[in-house]
Amino acid sequence: MNAPERASFVQCRSPAHSPSQNHLLAALPTAELDAMMAELELVSMLLGDRVGAPGKALSYAYFPTTAVISLHYLTDTGAMAETADVGREGMVGVELFLGGDATPSSAVVKCGGHAYRIARKQLFQRFAASGPLRSLLLLYTQALITQIGQTATCYRHHTIEQQLSRWLLSAFDRLPTGELVITQELAAALLGVRRESISDAASALRDEGYISYRRGHISILDPAGLRTRACECYAVVKAEFQRLLPRAPVTGSNTHVKGPYV
Repeated sequence: MNAPERASFVQCRSPAHSPSQNHLLAALPTAELDAMMAELELVSMLLGDRVGAPGKALSYAYFPTTAVISLHYLTDTGAMAETADVGREGMVGVELFLGGDATPSSAVVKCGGHAYRIARKQLFQRFAASGPLRSLLLLYTQALITQIGQTATCYRHHTIEQQLSRWLLSAFDRLPTGELVITQELAAALLGVRRESISDAASALRDEGYISYRRGHISILDPAGLRTRACECYAVVKAEFQRLLPRAPVTGSNTHVKGPYV
């Protein structure tokens, strides 16, 4: 797909936006990031923008800065389940440098914001020529695989309250603000459960003082408390991102930039 639906594009550098807001780009040596600047384009993303469709090759890879993108699978019956979310710690489009071109999954913006995009051909050329970028992207891919596998385990073995707590903590780690703009209907759809089940779990978390919510808005009031209600999947994914990405073998002044879980 050439661009997210309804997207708008703005100047690459501005007082409010910088590629270094994405932790993969920030971890590149300064000279290498400067060389990529002409190839990076800042895109504004709205809730619901589709950046990837099943079986269709992406024209661009996306490095979110303030947006959060949901990777999910849509069944033939119309049901869906989120397999991973991507924010400022990562990128959408690993299939472009791995050689697969497309995936059976969809990629849709679940939290509006901004991302930097780079054309498919330019990303592949940079990946082939740049040791630091290649190492970062491969390490990120390993962390993403862990997230996808752990999410599958979570759906199979943990309660809806545990899943919702894990999902909220993961989303808030990637947000620049303390509020998630999303309806319970969409949260239920992404988790693959009934809306009533999400409502019951959210009410229990609210009654404990861990979150507050009004229609279309959820805030975490007590992250430490919410972590006690989440399953171990959140900590497993957090630990893997911390283990892999801070050790990326890059050189330069912007080395060892940690992801959103720090």
